[in-house]
Amino acid sequence: MAATALSLRAIPGLPMFAPGDDLAVILGDALAGQPPRDGDVLVLAQKIVSKAEGRIVDIETVTASARAIELAGQIGKDPRVVEVILGEAVRVVRARPNLLIVEHKRGWVMANAGVDQSNVGGTGRLLLLPEEPDASAEALRAALSARFGVRLGVVINDSFGRAWRRGTAGIAIGAAGLPALVDLRGQPDLFGRILEVSIIGYADEIAAAASLLMGQAGEGQPAVLVSGLAWTAPEGSASDLVRPASEDLFR
Repeated sequence: MAATALSLRAIPGLPMFAPGDDLAVILGDALAGQPPRDGDVLVLAQKIVSKAEGRIVDIETVTASARAIELAGQIGKDPRVVEVILGEAVRVVRARPNLLIVEHKRGWVMANAGVDQSNVGGTGRLLLLPEEPDASAEALRAALSARFGVRLGVVINDSFGRAWRRGTAGIAIGAAGLPALVDLRGQPDLFGRILEVSIIGYADEIAAAASLLMGQAGEGQPAVLVSGLAWTAPEGSASDLVRPASEDLFR
């Protein structure tokens, strides 16, 4: 299961993505000079997937509801931004100045439902997370695997804050062609003790590694190819990583 060496390389020459762009074609062309190998994993920044899928909202088209106006007054945000956040959420977990922690429609507990204004281009534009990130990852996996004739994994990466720790880190919000979780329960450790609770967020660890190259500001490296991974666990999707409410001690 364990790899002995990994290599990560940012894919050069990518454009500024826009609604309607065919990611599979653009990424495939960029990879053609140094094609992926069997078992490689392509990690993509969420923003390029969202942009290509047209998940952009012009704030001037948004009308704030009474609830959004009330919350905006509490936290000091534009009521129209709050309205968009609420539209992506199923409930508000916590509100404080300039921040809403919500439960996203996809089950993630996160800041502002992932609604973002950075690196979107233009003023008054909000970028939402992909509608179906696992499906987006699978579509790209299928297209690129067919083009290059290899077994390829795809991870869609986003930056999340973490409970108990400062700073953001990359996590997988979409995954295809690789395990999202690796369940080690029932296996022995180095000394023969049977593991009882060890479940590895495999896709999250890949996303975090790729984030070191992607950056989170103006680096302009939204796609990273990871080589050298090895796994035997069954393939899954990023939805496997969402902790059910029945197991969550903090909801």
